[in-house]
Amino acid sequence: MRAATPWVVLAISAVMAVAAVSLGVSGDADEVVIVVSIAVLGLVFGVTGALVASRSPGNPIGWIFCAMALLFESSILGDAYVIYGSGGLRPGSVWVGWMNQWLNNALAPTFIIFCFLLFPTGRLPSARWRAVVWTVALVAALHAASAALAPGALEDSGLENPAGIESAPFLGTVADVSIIVLVAPLMLLSALSLFVRLRRSSGVERQQMKWFAYAAALLAAYLVAGNAAELLIGGTFEGEGADLVFFLIFAAALSGVPVAMGVAILKHRLYDIDLLINKTLVYGALTGTLVFVYLGGVVGIQYVVRVLTGSESQLAVVASTLAIAALFNPLRRRIQHFIDRRFYRRKYDAAKTLEAFSMRLRNETNLETLSDDLAGVAKETVHPAHVSLWLRGMERGRSGHDE
Repeated sequence: MRAATPWVVLAISAVMAVAAVSLGVSGDADEVVIVVSIAVLGLVFGVTGALVASRSPGNPIGWIFCAMALLFESSILGDAYVIYGSGGLRPGSVWVGWMNQWLNNALAPTFIIFCFLLFPTGRLPSARWRAVVWTVALVAALHAASAALAPGALEDSGLENPAGIESAPFLGTVADVSIIVLVAPLMLLSALSLFVRLRRSSGVERQQMKWFAYAAALLAAYLVAGNAAELLIGGTFEGEGADLVFFLIFAAALSGVPVAMGVAILKHRLYDIDLLINKTLVYGALTGTLVFVYLGGVVGIQYVVRVLTGSESQLAVVASTLAIAALFNPLRRRIQHFIDRRFYRRKYDAAKTLEAFSMRLRNETNLETLSDDLAGVAKETVHPAHVSLWLRGMERGRSGHDE
């Protein structure tokens, strides 16, 4: 029964997602896209949680992901119900909005903090972190209680809190302060636990931490680039769906975090992360460089043509495109060489050693020398505890030992 529980939770989440989308289709196109995106994000958590919980039931992160899927889907379903029921068409809208206000704000950051504290083993980094767990639980309970009873309008809907205590307006301040404490210092403290684990980790656990770090780095890169783009060109694209595009990219980047954590916990193709990081660094740097060259070429050539002829020309676009095509492979090789030398020094040194040996192999004919060289290359590249070489047709073997 326990093995089927996560899949039952996933099925419930999927039903709520379909119901939320069905309610949201009566809105405009942007609202429909947002509802669908959040529903899909919740299902990503649900599928990952079901896989982890069913295959590694002792790890609580799978169950937390299942709970987050329910939270995402119930939140978007509740919001859709309130928005399209605020005119009195649907019963109980005000109570649904009330539940969304205190339940989601308290549980969402709490689940995230617990995931940070427990990843990847499902256990705390040490017993000293239990105080953080209890503090998070108490602050979340304080926020839920104060937000549920604070007088005034509910978030997003504008409806009055049906359970608000008019004689206790200070509860609104308590709710605001507690959510700030939950989201800022406590979440940063839980993120610190990941750095502690990474610093102490080795072997399989270090590869698991790399998966999370990779997904988190992509999300952070989007947040930095998205905010910069919004500041620089936000006004230019206002009214053209720029905010919706940024939201979709954010949802896609965020969905990568549970997927990466699931891959790390289940140890599926665990060591592929090194290749993935390498290719991301190479093609990320390559893309940025080519975009800079293209835009610089277009602007520069357009300026020269405008000065000489007084009019615009398509020559800038054509010339910049040709330059990009010519630079792609040489620039990719140079960036790959730099990344390997700077970040993958052991791999780079091993490749250079093998390349040097292959050059000697073409010209060397002395079997004794080749045997010594081959044993030396094996020691230098893979660092074995013992190296032995047996040659077919010979009665003796050559061996060497690393102390």
